[in-house]
Amino acid sequence: MNRPDQAISQLGPVLASHPDHPEVLRLHASLLSLRGEHRLALRDMRRALDQRPHEALYHNAYALFLAEAGELDQAIEFLRRACELQPTFVLAWYNLGLFLTRSARFDEARDALRRAVGLAPDYTAARAQLADLLRMDDFRDEAIAEYRKLLAAQPWTGMAWWGLAEIKTLRLGTSDSDAIQHALTLPRATDGDRVAMGFALAKALDDQGRYAESMQALAAANDIARRYRAWNAAAFAATIESIRAATCTASAEQRLGSEVIFIVGMPRSGSTLIEQILASHSNVEGAAELSDLPLLIGEESNRRKKSYPKWVSEMSADDWRQLGQRYLERTARWRKRRPIFTDKLPNNWMHIGMIRAMLPGARIVISRRDALETCFSCYRQYFPGNDYTRTFSDLASYWRSFDGAASYWAQKEPTHVYQHVYEDLLKDSETQIRELLAFCGLPFEEACLRFNETQRAIGTPSAMQVREPLRADTARAPRYGGLLNPLRQALDLPLVDERSKA
Repeated sequence: MNRPDQAISQLGPVLASHPDHPEVLRLHASLLSLRGEHRLALRDMRRALDQRPHEALYHNAYALFLAEAGELDQAIEFLRRACELQPTFVLAWYNLGLFLTRSARFDEARDALRRAVGLAPDYTAARAQLADLLRMDDFRDEAIAEYRKLLAAQPWTGMAWWGLAEIKTLRLGTSDSDAIQHALTLPRATDGDRVAMGFALAKALDDQGRYAESMQALAAANDIARRYRAWNAAAFAATIESIRAATCTASAEQRLGSEVIFIVGMPRSGSTLIEQILASHSNVEGAAELSDLPLLIGEESNRRKKSYPKWVSEMSADDWRQLGQRYLERTARWRKRRPIFTDKLPNNWMHIGMIRAMLPGARIVISRRDALETCFSCYRQYFPGNDYTRTFSDLASYWRSFDGAASYWAQKEPTHVYQHVYEDLLKDSETQIRELLAFCGLPFEEACLRFNETQRAIGTPSAMQVREPLRADTARAPRYGGLLNPLRQALDLPLVDERSKA
């Protein structure tokens, strides 16, 4: 539904004549949710559920609206009830697995997804999600088997090919690249499949040292993706400037937020590695990429009837304190085992000023890596929703916005904002890890040097890489030589010989 306002208008007469009918309420709630009015959607769906408390479908629907509103824990409980009421309800088991995964409750998620696959072996989304979870949770061989099983039945399934490509320790040979190229021609493949397969093909060709062909596969995949979602670099840069310029009055409670370490930065810059190092400490819980801060921004925007950051200058110190406390309430479960937790949502670099205002005791670690390596790695990664990764010019523009904001806040707030450089870590890991821990107010622990031995589920593309010791050969740009000159030019970096290819 792309026009919820129009649909709500058309539903009006039915809602007026049957204001309490549960199906009418359920449909109205769906439209309200699409419009971003999550609390109103929950109100209507609750009224419908109260009338049909024993129908699994209504519990499942209510759970979806709860999740849209950022209430994952409650959503999980309603999905559990849906599964109890109707044990054969495949979609409820699948949604339960999804939401448990988002909550980093991976063991429970795996069980739920296995139930979904057991009930519906041909349910592509469930099997692909199960395989993704197995990969993230370091069940490498089982994940590969699930992906291969899915591809044997449906060779055009792009997410299965990309899932295999995401297993960085798995080399994709010529049989794989040939199979992907054939699958790209199959009529059952959607454009979404072709985008995912294009990135998988690029990874396979990279594994085989066929770098020019890999670049061609990446360009083709990104071109397809851009047909559906474009990115406005100028508008984004203006938004970032307006966020940085907004006035923030910090809360008077200077220790508020001392329980959290935000890890921010460009994707593919080493943020998962920082999280893994910190999560190896006995006082720190690695909570993965949390959506709580963006959801709080959305809630405050809805409450004030203004888009972010237009309302920022209106916030008093007490307003910021209340918002900070709301964040800590939402994230309380991450402090049940250990006193400190990490929030590793990379895009939170845009909101450093807001974090400083609402949680003045929080520490913010900015992950930094060489600009060329970071941007090229983003270009090679299948990133649904990260539309700035589709062209070199957009990537360079995004990088400049990030670089400007990161440098500004690190200089302005040096006691609370720290830039951790990936290349420096490779040169002298112990010194850099000691400095990171000291900035976070943590005593040194040897386990942080052996971060690759820490057993925990990791839900990002770097899951398998951070389970290995540090390697000095991770730079990819030298292999591509002059093929990356367009990206170098966009980043205002020196060009290399066009004939230079590894």
